[in-house]
Amino acid sequence: MAIPELLAPAGDLEKLQVAIAYGADAVYLGGKEFGLRAFAGNFSLEEIAEGLAFAHARGARVYVTVNIFPHNEDLEGLPEYLQGLQEIGVDAVIVSDPGVLSLVKESAPGLPIHLSTQANTTNWAAAKFWRDQGVERIVLARELSLREVNEIRDKAGVDLEIFIHGALCISYSGRCLLSNYMAHRDSNRGQCAQACRWQYSLVEEKRPGQYFPIEEDERGTYVFNSQDLCLIEHIPELVASGAVSFKIEGRMKSVHYVATVVRTYREALDTYLANPAGFRFKPEWKAEIAKVSHREYTTGFYLGQPTGKEESFLSSAYVRNCDFIALVKGYNHEDGVALVEQRNRFSAGEEVEIVGPRGVLFKQIIEEMRDADGQPITVAPHPQQQVYLKVDRPVEAWYLIRRYK
Repeated sequence: MAIPELLAPAGDLEKLQVAIAYGADAVYLGGKEFGLRAFAGNFSLEEIAEGLAFAHARGARVYVTVNIFPHNEDLEGLPEYLQGLQEIGVDAVIVSDPGVLSLVKESAPGLPIHLSTQANTTNWAAAKFWRDQGVERIVLARELSLREVNEIRDKAGVDLEIFIHGALCISYSGRCLLSNYMAHRDSNRGQCAQACRWQYSLVEEKRPGQYFPIEEDERGTYVFNSQDLCLIEHIPELVASGAVSFKIEGRMKSVHYVATVVRTYREALDTYLANPAGFRFKPEWKAEIAKVSHREYTTGFYLGQPTGKEESFLSSAYVRNCDFIALVKGYNHEDGVALVEQRNRFSAGEEVEIVGPRGVLFKQIIEEMRDADGQPITVAPHPQQQVYLKVDRPVEAWYLIRRYK
């Protein structure tokens, strides 16, 4: 049985390190230019090299998004950038545009090429076409069933990658015009304003100024507001699809999101691959996934055509069951004290949950807190404040500390 790759988002260097620490086989990230997430942390060429060194030392791979749909002026500097990526040894670039694809082949012929989901590949004939252009892997459109994925794999003879978790765009595989028209921010050039998440009402042509709610909610309705994709309950079907890579969306999501989602899918995948015949879904996996900030979950198109229940009409708000309050930076085995970095205000006396890779999870009450100078404190109110905490069990760098709401 082929072991599929678990591919995680890396919005910045810290998220890259966390993703790999929690079990990702590979990460994808964007540079300062030429990608579709202009508001993520993104990486300079030097930071990509640093992330590469971290990943390769741990047997993981790094793919760089160059998936902008460029206008003429956007091509300036692209050949030199591609050459730089090849020189530092990235494992692949992810492209959407045929012109960018041709520039990769001309300027950096040693770079493996993956085709972005933005290219909207929905059939085996298109997949064969891209394969013949030198594409080694295709990130399929999200509007496909798993049966269609399997057929494309059989007929096209090219590696396939599919999204298994994260936010869904109501536009066709992300090819959106709303943001450009309504906020003058081109989502196809990396500046999406998420106009699909805004509140809308209906206006009749001859009644200007009169706004009618489409649903019963008097505030309007979120007609474009897709739920989030989650396939944690369908690991056997995912593996049977023949895709070689399972992709998690979320370069703009938090460290808590990256660690929790990667950790959970890693455990589910490993459990299945160790004993496919005896595999049983564990409800705690779904409960763990629900602890990250998310919208209601859907399986999208993978298990059949949507039924109309895949949008959240009353609100675009996220479900937030937990607060991520600190990240462990180090641990002293002699006194059982962890050095943590504050991410949300927390206080002595609160019950917290401490989470690490490889199944580690436990709860405790915060009893002893000291500041960076070793002075006793009862609250950590400052962003990224360094705090020493007495912990009940040994921990390591990259462990998370969270608090239930």
